Amino acid sequence: MSRPTLSSWKRAAGGLALATVIGLGCDAPPVVPTADVRQNTRNARIDGNLVVQSRARGNAVVFLYDADRPPPPQGTGRPLTFTVVSAEQLFGPALANDTPGPFVAPFSFSLVPEGRYMLRGFIDANGCGSDAGADCRRSDFNPWYGVTSEPNAGDVGGAAVDATGRPLTVEVVADADGQPQPLTGVAVSFSDTASVLRDRPAFQVVQGDGQLGSSVKQLRLQPLSIHDGAVDQRPEGFAVSYQDADNDGTPDGFWPRVVVRKLADDASNLVDENDLDRDGIPDDTGVDYALADGSQDGVPDVVVLNARLVPDSITAALTDENGNPRMEGAVVPELVVEVRPQALDARVPTNPVPLRELPRGRYAVVLIQPSGQTWRVPNELAPALASGLGLPAVESQAFFLEVP
Repeated sequence: MSRPTLSSWKRAAGGLALATVIGLGCDAPPVVPTADVRQNTRNARIDGNLVVQSRARGNAVVFLYDADRPPPPQGTGRPLTFTVVSAEQLFGPALANDTPGPFVAPFSFSLVPEGRYMLRGFIDANGCGSDAGADCRRSDFNPWYGVTSEPNAGDVGGAAVDATGRPLTVEVVADADGQPQPLTGVAVSFSDTASVLRDRPAFQVVQGDGQLGSSVKQLRLQPLSIHDGAVDQRPEGFAVSYQDADNDGTPDGFWPRVVVRKLADDASNLVDENDLDRDGIPDDTGVDYALADGSQDGVPDVVVLNARLVPDSITAALTDENGNPRMEGAVVPELVVEVRPQALDARVPTNPVPLRELPRGRYAVVLIQPSGQTWRVPNELAPALASGLGLPAVESQAFFLEVP
């Protein structure tokens, strides 16, 4: 359907005014532009095509991110919005076979303001054909819950990338009148070379209580399999590998990354402190804690605890028979996480700043894989939340660290 033009709106308004004059015998009220800036917001759109070269079949999910807040593993950003292109639209008659394509289908994001963006996505693979057993893996993406909002093994990753294969930043710009201009012709590519190898790092804390005092706390984590209702996680272990952040060939850390993040004081939900709208961006207003020198920077903090993987729990698996590091990684049956009684403001993730004291409250434990897949506890499977959401209740998923 075509969008009404300004002139058509004027004609409609004129007709309404005339009917009012005839019906009531009085002058029409004047119509003036609103002074409310919220109603004067101007937006554009981003659209283009999905290009898929894959034998997987399923709906395509595309996420739009603020380029300054990329998703894991590069950052901690959450999608600004998402769109779904159905498998029927994407694969057409080839939905019933496994030919690799390529397949092309249009996508669009509307109401996009001026700014810089990244596009990521995945094919939510449905591995259940007509002759598949009850234990097959079906499409299981559900954006409304943290435990169902990321890809699993068998899904196929995709992104808007440049000629070198690196994630592409696209920009919606404004014209001379300040009107954001549509951005068209964006290609988001999916390929079996980006197949997701493992499920998310779902875990349970099997040793270590939830209190953090003045000494170092160790938590022992083990994989957690959940195949119940909307939740389908079947991790065989933890995928571990060396990090090489500066690409110099020398390990300088480990995957998965561990983040212990402060939650808001409201114990009835899972919202991060100072991110009450859940967009992954610190709120404009919130709690500002004193830094180590007693000063405050005047902006809400992103409070995390000093945490790391204990090397002894994984280095043996990452060392070959000649004593050399296995840069390709390994799979281990458990992890040991060390949490120190030190808090930092990670508002700038690359430069966390120590705080003077440990802020009291609850803290979530998060694992982040190099694939960008994450898992955190507590989550919606905590029994106090699950029953009201129609999700399976899992007692271990209610775990949190607490600074009393």
